[in-house]
Amino acid sequence: MKWAGSVVAVLLTMSSLLVSPEARAHPHGWIDLSVRVITDDQGVVSGLHQTWRMDPFYSLVVFEELQQVEDASLEEGLDQLGKEIRDNLAAHHYLTEVSINGERQALGEVSEYTAMEHDGRLTFMFILPLATPQPLTDVLLTYQVFDPTYYIEVVHEEEGGQPQDDALILHGEPDCELAILPADPDPEMVMQAALLDKDESGEPGLGRYFAETGQVDCR
Repeated sequence: MKWAGSVVAVLLTMSSLLVSPEARAHPHGWIDLSVRVITDDQGVVSGLHQTWRMDPFYSLVVFEELQQVEDASLEEGLDQLGKEIRDNLAAHHYLTEVSINGERQALGEVSEYTAMEHDGRLTFMFILPLATPQPLTDVLLTYQVFDPTYYIEVVHEEEGGQPQDDALILHGEPDCELAILPADPDPEMVMQAALLDKDESGEPGLGRYFAETGQVDCR
């Protein structure tokens, strides 16, 4: 199956890290995020089940491009798309950072993933494992999901300006408190992002300042 079109190439990356410099700007799209922290019966966390819903414009362009591929169904196209998204994100740690008590955790390779159409939106779901499962007892787990150059903004699913209750879920650990902390960028970073023109890119690391933080506090 042959994939053509620069727009699809952009969408496959899900990150400006893999987009030509001329295409970058602040931010050109967004991803609605929800996360389920995966634990076993002993309260050991093994990974994050992430659901990314791409914004309606990106989704529309992707579906139109997929429908133009000859001799391939939409389902086949989505299967191939999911693999390419996974492969592209793997080179950049899936745009995810996970820390326990302030110590950044090594991540494993994603082997379980799917891309689908849901309510007119391109949805990418995957399980991001920790390289080494960790007990949640008396610890603070935090994570951020962000595009370093802020080409695409990642925000947890929200309603009425507040994160939805199911935007961050943890099963089996009733003593842990869940929270999604809003970004609090320095005014200088806000100005830096606001001044980006359509032919400019943010410096690597800019997106971190605009990233929400998911927090599982079991202390």
